[in-house]
Formats: sequence, structure tokens, C-alpha cells
Amino acid sequence: MEETYVLANADHQKAVDLLLAAERDCRPIPRLSDSFPGMSIADAYAIQRQVVDAKLAAGGRIRGHKVGLTSRVMQESVGIDEPDFGHLLDESILGTDRPIAVDRFLVPRIEVELAFVLGRPLRGPDVTIADVLMATDFVQPALEIIDSRTETPRTVVDTIADNSACGAVVLGGRPVPPTEVDLRWVAAVLYRNAVIEESGVSSAVLGHPAAGVAWLANRLATFDTALEPGHVVLAGSFTRPVPLAAGDIFHVDYGQLGSIALAFA
Repeated sequence: MEETYVLANADHQKAVDLLLAAERDCRPIPRLSDSFPGMSIADAYAIQRQVVDAKLAAGGRIRGHKVGLTSRVMQESVGIDEPDFGHLLDESILGTDRPIAVDRFLVPRIEVELAFVLGRPLRGPDVTIADVLMATDFVQPALEIIDSRTETPRTVVDTIADNSACGAVVLGGRPVPPTEVDLRWVAAVLYRNAVIEESGVSSAVLGHPAAGVAWLANRLATFDTALEPGHVVLAGSFTRPVPLAAGDIFHVDYGQLGSIALAFA
């Protein structure tokens, strides 16, 4: 993976300002890869982190991370040979007690995932699946609402800079210790307005969803960062993204791990 910075610091700041304005105004901006030709993956992660830092300076708090592009098909589609990651902030964790306003997003879609909530820190570079399971307090169903603050279709650097397309996260279902169930075979069925739209099994995430968490811990080590106790980590989607609109009602059945229901207004 390319680790060389191509853009100047001033260009990083321009990209940060554009992304923050797009989110604030709920209006997509041109692709950053077009506005800043030659932009590298290293540049994209630097921009992502500066956006996060701006939100932390405004009072936000990091709640965890998300892993994306966990399937080979998705990686090949954007020209990358490993997953990517983004940050979860407190503003992105939503509840199910009331309908979620669609107008807070630009192009929202839902993905079905598992969330790992850590009880112990995880620091790479040599984290394994076994390390993840030992460090995890519990695992629970999660839905990620992915979004795009830039015009589409996008390249991988556009997605990474835009916080790996994270829009919001909804947690629910039944939290379980990581050894209570075989996490490779957690299945889910997604209903939109009482019609089955998607289904999948969690082994589609790199063979084991904990592999996504291990990859993340090891990748973060290159930034001298670790996963902290209490952090929520979305391990990666095991369904295709499903578009959503105002008035839609979703029900996602995770079998023995319970279900999540949410509505959009």
C-alpha cells in the first residue's frame, strides 16, 4: 500500500475544510481525487484524521473505529489489496427509540455488521484473532449507515478521506461474550418494509469477523495508535449495502443474537 504523501499540508487543510462544509451543508463536493490529482492513500488517511481532530476540538469524542472493504470483490473494485478504516465518534452512534432523519445524510445506505466492544486494549503489530477474542468484552449486532460527502463514483482515496464512508451506527440485539457463539456463522436477514432485501453470514468478513478487528489493530500500529477498552469496532459488512429513504422501516434478524428495528423519517 502506498504510504507516501503527495499533497502539501495546505492541500490537506483545503480537503478537510471541503469535507466539513459538505457535512455541515449536507451538499456533496466534487471528488477529492479530481480536486487534488495524485492524492495518495497516505494523504487520504491524513485528511481523515484531520477531520476527526477538528471534531474532537469542537467537543467530539472517539467511540471506536470501523473496518471497510473487507471483501475481495470490493477491494478489487477500488484498486486496493486490503481493507480500509474510519473513526466512530459519539455523534455517529444513534439509537432506535425514534425515527432517524434521512436529511442528515446525502446518499445513505445500510450495511449489516457485528460490533466488537473491547474490554482490554489491542495494540499491533502482531495482533491475532485469538488476541481479539481475549480482548473483547462482548459482541453485538450493528447496522452501519454509510454515506458519501463527495460525488460518486469514488476512488479508494475519496472513500478513505471521507472517514471510510461512515455516516452513522446503530447497535442493538443481544450482546454475547465472543466465546458463546461461533462468530463465523452468525447470520442475518435484512427486511425493508417487510420485504427481504439482503442476507448474509459473518464469515464473509475475511473468513472470521475478528480478523477485521485484528487487521485494524495492526494497521493502526503504523500510526502509533491502539484500540482502547470500551471502543466499539465494526468488523465489516457481510451484506451488500441497501439504499434507504424517508418512510422506510428496517428489521434485521440476527437469529440467536436478536434483532434491530429502525425507522427513517
